[in-house]
Amino acid sequence: GASFVLNRAGEITHQLPLFKEALGIVAIENGDPRPGEIMPERAIEADVYDALCLGVRDYVGKNGFPGVLLGLSGGIDSALTLAIAVDALGAARVRALMMPSRFTSRISLDDAAEVARLLGIRLDTVPIEPALEAFGSMLGELFAGTEPGTAEENIQARVRGIVLMALSNKFGHMVVSTGNKSEMSVGYATLYGDMCGGFAVLKDVYKMMVYELARWRNVLHEKGGREKWERGPSGKVIPDRVITRPPSAELRSDQTDEAALGPYRQLDDILGCMVEQEMPIAEIVKRGHASATVERVWRMLDVAEYKRRQAPPGVKITRRAFGRDRRYPITNQFRTLE
Repeated sequence: GASFVLNRAGEITHQLPLFKEALGIVAIENGDPRPGEIMPERAIEADVYDALCLGVRDYVGKNGFPGVLLGLSGGIDSALTLAIAVDALGAARVRALMMPSRFTSRISLDDAAEVARLLGIRLDTVPIEPALEAFGSMLGELFAGTEPGTAEENIQARVRGIVLMALSNKFGHMVVSTGNKSEMSVGYATLYGDMCGGFAVLKDVYKMMVYELARWRNVLHEKGGREKWERGPSGKVIPDRVITRPPSAELRSDQTDEAALGPYRQLDDILGCMVEQEMPIAEIVKRGHASATVERVWRMLDVAEYKRRQAPPGVKITRRAFGRDRRYPITNQFRTLE
């Protein structure tokens, strides 16, 4: 979209809308186009959101899937992914699954149910405790003498992936993963767990932009600014608590993302410097970040390359999308930070 026409002076005389089909007629007089309609400037959130909706609709429709399926956790990433899917496809082609464990809070259950209600989609609940108990019994002898840790946390994510893929295989809906670019950058995701699926909607969207998109979607629709091609409901669809509560994977007690990764605003700034701009470590430190923090983020970014190679495709939003514009060797002994 955004096709445009220039006159001899290099001025735009016509410009069509972004991310939707349109037809414009250009009248030429004395070799120059007459002035016509020009698309007004839009907020960056509008462009990103429409790009994500178009990407989902085209990928699902042109590949012949009847609809999509995702795991709804009560967190902001899955809520935004669900809103995009419903706006792109309509509620009838979207379903979600809540898969609570012993670590899932009552707030998460309530928020997931409210998001599903607001968007008008089917939400099923499949508790994963029976599967976790079975794995605990199967692996009990092999894990004897060890403390619970990452292995047990990842089993939860992988059990959820198995459930989602089982429903996908049975009914044909494509699983969409809900992780964002901040998480994928530093490997804060479980391979064959929450990374499983056929399409990663937020793959190239940093966490802080996830928040901005959620707020933008709510405000836009409250003001009646809903685009005609959107298939989702008007009004607020992401409750305030989903946006304001601290994000957590809820794979263990009292877990929060920022306790492991640091503040997302800081993380996103560092990642933007490294990934989008390829700035040297010293230059990133000059922006006010602690040297140890920058080095830690760089190591996480470097080590997670093998995970990103196995992630589903997604919509390109930034200048350098993983898997397309930024490809680093997986196996090497190059560890310099200069």
